[in-house]
Amino acid sequence: MASKVSFIDAVKGRRSIYALNKNAPISDAAIEQLVKDTVLSVPSFFNTQTTRVIVLLKEEHDKFWGELVTGVLKPAVPADQWEATAGKLGAFGAGYGTILFYEDPEPVLALQKAYPIYADHMPTWSEHTSAMHQFVLWAGLEAEGFGANLQHYHPLIDAKVAEQWKVPGDWKLRAQLVFGGKAGEANEKTFKPIEERVFVHGK
Repeated sequence: MASKVSFIDAVKGRRSIYALNKNAPISDAAIEQLVKDTVLSVPSFFNTQTTRVIVLLKEEHDKFWGELVTGVLKPAVPADQWEATAGKLGAFGAGYGTILFYEDPEPVLALQKAYPIYADHMPTWSEHTSAMHQFVLWAGLEAEGFGANLQHYHPLIDAKVAEQWKVPGDWKLRAQLVFGGKAGEANEKTFKPIEERVFVHGK
């Protein structure tokens, strides 16, 4: 069933939730549809459609955090810091799924050749495209009752992820969105004065 939460309420409700469990409020098919709708509907610069998304659910999600990320990080993290790191990875693994966000550079390279006057800015615009997909999916998962948090364990994990899930070598991993049932609430958030952040002229 589609969420009845308004878009702005989903935006307001979207927070970093680190206490997650494997209770999914919607079906896997509904998760897949949310991802597909997002990828089809979120804009991209010059309509390049550069974002690529890999969704890992259940056992694949467990494998990602419990085997792959743990296996890469453990040799790289100092022994006296590993307990804290392992705790974080375990919390991510306690969730239901992970969405990997990639950018495909091929459309960007083609446009850089076609429009050299804008070429230097296009990699940044590609990052904007990825960020919009990340945010919309995060807010969309919130609207459906999930908790989520955004992680960035790349580039350390890139090669192993590419090998495990047959990711093209030129795709660029940009973020990992962990989601699951809410087993806790977000930390308190403070806000800078809105008057220092929003300026309206002509009203």
